[in-house]
Amino acid sequence: MTINEINLGVTCDMHVHVREGAMCELVTPTIRDGGVSVAYIMPNLQPPVTTLDRVIKYKETLQKLSPKTTFLMSFYLSKDLTPELINEAASIGAIHGVKCYPAGVTTNSAAGVDPNDFTAFYPIFKAMEANNIVLNLHGEKPSVSNSTDGNDIHVLNAESKFLPALAKLHNDFPNLKIILEHCTTAEAIRAIEEINKDVTEVSQVKVAATITAHHLHLVIDDWAGNPINFCKPVAKLPSDRRALIKAAISGKPYFFFGSDSAPHPLQNKSKHIGVAAGVFSQLYAIAYVAEIFDEQNALEKLKDFVSTYGLAFYNIHDKDLKCDEKVLLVRKEQTIPETITDGKDIVMAPFMAGQKLNWSTKWI
Repeated sequence: MTINEINLGVTCDMHVHVREGAMCELVTPTIRDGGVSVAYIMPNLQPPVTTLDRVIKYKETLQKLSPKTTFLMSFYLSKDLTPELINEAASIGAIHGVKCYPAGVTTNSAAGVDPNDFTAFYPIFKAMEANNIVLNLHGEKPSVSNSTDGNDIHVLNAESKFLPALAKLHNDFPNLKIILEHCTTAEAIRAIEEINKDVTEVSQVKVAATITAHHLHLVIDDWAGNPINFCKPVAKLPSDRRALIKAAISGKPYFFFGSDSAPHPLQNKSKHIGVAAGVFSQLYAIAYVAEIFDEQNALEKLKDFVSTYGLAFYNIHDKDLKCDEKVLLVRKEQTIPETITDGKDIVMAPFMAGQKLNWSTKWI
């Protein structure tokens, strides 16, 4: 039987970059355009979001740009955070998580941490665990290409090299909610499944993983030579993509949607050196994912992936929402524009520019 529409209810994208200034003004409204009700916002601004005042003002800015979107905010893990700050922010509901960036692995990560030793942050993690605040992990080790022992780290194995750190953090803080963000490898999928081998219901999940729309579509050949598709972590092998798709459509409550939509001006994606890492997918976020689920004959699992499991992990209820409208997915063809612009200084290329999608979203 052909499915032509699905009521997805309250959809969520649990990994979103909207930047600041003119770029923020352009992309923040596209969260709703892409069919997303709830957006979890990343804190890797310049300087990063590490104070209560900053996170409150940032959310106020976003709310003015998109009043009907529910924004979940985060701190940037750094030496500037304290357990007292976590307690205060949690007590007033200012944050839902803390994002950990290993230093130097991606855009605006220079202020990040050493992923080889998290012990300095254990008092922070203890406070987070006590307050039910999520630890969001960019799960990559920084590149090492001149290792004397042959233990090189590069874009293809950086995620796999990080997985022992994930296991240790979960072992040391078994009640801390952790997300391995934007998984790209079969190894990462297996690691999350192993941690959750005894989980039988949503409420038991302590360690989860987000999967992006673009990693469901891309493999290494799609970004090698194509800067528009270049992101961190990079898309990997066809076997990895198959593992991601299998996880996304599995109906397992520890896999859910986080687009990692990361806007960059087109000129920063077309440099001959130092190409910006990030794929802009916000404008068609839910439709991109629907294409994959449709191809896999798994549309009945889509709502869990883009709604149920993410909302449950972050404990988001109807009372927390800014708008009671729901998202209807409709089988209706649309063509992705070649570029998106604010009509002034910013021009961006969206993911899959110029291609057709078989699905659209509307609010009901």
